[in-house]
Amino acid sequence: MDIGIGLPATIPGVDGRRMLDWARLADQRGFSAVGVLDRVVYGNYEPLIALAGAAAVTEHIRLITTVLLAPLRTNHALFAKSAASLDRLSGGRLVLGLGVGGREDDFTVGGVDHHTRGKAFDALLERATAAWRGELGVGPEPLTPGGPPILLGGQSPAALRRMAQYGIGWVSPGGGLDMFRRGAAGAREAWSAAGREGAPRLASIAYYALGPNARAAADRYLRHYYGFLGAIADYVVAGALVSAEQVVTAVGEFAAAGCDELVLLPCDPDLGQVDLLAGVALTGG
Repeated sequence: MDIGIGLPATIPGVDGRRMLDWARLADQRGFSAVGVLDRVVYGNYEPLIALAGAAAVTEHIRLITTVLLAPLRTNHALFAKSAASLDRLSGGRLVLGLGVGGREDDFTVGGVDHHTRGKAFDALLERATAAWRGELGVGPEPLTPGGPPILLGGQSPAALRRMAQYGIGWVSPGGGLDMFRRGAAGAREAWSAAGREGAPRLASIAYYALGPNARAAADRYLRHYYGFLGAIADYVVAGALVSAEQVVTAVGEFAAAGCDELVLLPCDPDLGQVDLLAGVALTGG
């Protein structure tokens, strides 16, 4: 199983230099990918811009959106152009994790109808993939034939339909091992039903913090980021991996469940978190 690491792009107060140093160090330590989340009504960096910065200071590591709120990208041609540009700039290292989005305030502030976001998502997938095939006259041509590989998020029938039609696989949110298992089973079934060859690539995110202040850092960040969920935020907070033992156990369990890539998103922006995670996740502790 590949082990990726998130950029601290959604942790309040992180400056640009820290983001670039983090990406550079993650590349040097051998992580498979750097991942980013997406929000509008929050103080996070825009995901594709954050990954463009990471691309400029790295050579090998893949760049994953986990996930991008696709229906908010209403100019489909411009989105396709942006993604193709990043694909070329990074040497073909971009992977687009795409989801429908759940926070209504992100859509309201963007002037996008939250209730029709599924249809908007379908339209974006159709138009963007057509652009990457060269059918709309939109350049540059992606370095990756057919455009950047797509992982689809969500567990609804519509989400799994999109995955089977447009994606190389499926990505689970940070809901733990049981959520991954349920979603992975649905993804495999939808893939087979669509007549796709082989098997879908299965990925997941999880949250981590390590060191003596790990529990406090996870509580502070995750309660702030997921505060809109109310009591459900407690479940997210409790699921954070805050010790070396928990990270090693999670890596083993996700691998055994058939996960192809686990992206561990940080709750603490201290640069030392990269080395701490590499020391346990990439070596088994």
